[in-house]
Amino acid sequence: MRKYKEFKVWQLGMDIVNSTYDFTKTLPFSERFGLISQIQRASVSIPANIAEGCSRTSEKDFKRFLEISLGSAFEIETLIQITVNTRLAKANEMQPIFWNLTEGQKMLNGLIAKIKDSLIAKS
Repeated sequence: MRKYKEFKVWQLGMDIVNSTYDFTKTLPFSERFGLISQIQRASVSIPANIAEGCSRTSEKDFKRFLEISLGSAFEIETLIQITVNTRLAKANEMQPIFWNLTEGQKMLNGLIAKIKDSLIAKS
């Protein structure tokens, strides 16, 4: 079984959860069932799916959960961009979150590619 807490991408995912939760506290109460809920749900999905994927015995299943995490990272990026576009947030204040998301996306893409290559080599 893989030790998910040792994956740097899981650790970064936890940082993303913390920063997005802090950010959503600044959004208007009227967004509690809209953007706030979606941003929080998607941010939790990143480390949660990495952890769940680590519990799977097959590389193919692990890769699938990493792909879900990657999708959630892109979803958060889009949702936060929406907050900037609608003037609920300032772009310069979102840069640390955008940076972490980009780094997480790169890390997930790299890990997915490595597993994919391994699966191809085994077939």
